[in-house]
Amino acid sequence: MALQETKSQEYQLPFDAEHLSQYFSIYADATVRKGYSGVALYAKRPPDATRVGFGWPQFDAEGRYVEIDFGNLSIGSVYVPSGTMGIERQRWKEDFLDHFEAWLKRAIRNGRSYILCGDYNIAHRPIDVNNPKTAVRVTGFLPQERAWMDRVIESGWVDALRVVRPDEPKIYTWWSNFSKAFERNLGWRIDYQLTTPDLRTHVRSAEVYTAERFSDHAPVIIDYDLTL
Repeated sequence: MALQETKSQEYQLPFDAEHLSQYFSIYADATVRKGYSGVALYAKRPPDATRVGFGWPQFDAEGRYVEIDFGNLSIGSVYVPSGTMGIERQRWKEDFLDHFEAWLKRAIRNGRSYILCGDYNIAHRPIDVNNPKTAVRVTGFLPQERAWMDRVIESGWVDALRVVRPDEPKIYTWWSNFSKAFERNLGWRIDYQLTTPDLRTHVRSAEVYTAERFSDHAPVIIDYDLTL
C-alpha cells in the first residue's frame, strides 16, 4: 500500500497507523516544511532493501519518494509537486519533472522491475479530466506537463490502469472539494501506477475505489499476477 501527501512526521502518527502488526512500514517525511508532503509504503512482509529519497537534496527535503525491494522488483511511492501555489511552484514542479524524467530513463535500463505508485499531479489525456477545454490552462493539464507524460510512456513506462481499461473515460482519482465535484464525478485522473514494460502482461485488473471518501483523492487498486 503506497500513500502520498501524508502531511505528518512519523512520530506524529496515531499508534494504530504506525504499529500495524501485520505490516512493514517505511516513511519519507518533509523536513523543510513539517505538516507538508510526505510519502509512505506498507507491505505484508519485510522487504529485502529500502530507499528513502532520490538523492536530490532540494526535493528529498520535501519527502517525495520511498522505495522497497523484493528480489528484482522495486515498489515506489512518489509524490510529484503541485504547481497550484503560483508560478514559482510551477517552475519547481517542472524542475522536479526534469530530474524525475532522467531518473526514469536510467531506471528502465537498469534491469530491475518497477511499480511506481503515486500522485503525479498530471492528467495525461483528455479522457483523464472532466473538462479538457478549460483544464488546458490549469496546472496539471498544461501542454508541457502532458508532453512530459507522453515522453515517459513513449520511453517504455506503462500506465497500468490503461493496460486493462485503455480508452475508458471518466475514470478519475481526484475531485475538487467544491461544487459537489465528487458526487457529480467531475474529476481528474492524476494518480497512477507506472510499471516497467516487463510487468505489462502481469496486470490483471484496475479500479479506483470510490465507495468511501477518504480525502480529495481515491485509492487506485491494481492487481498483478506476481510471485514475490
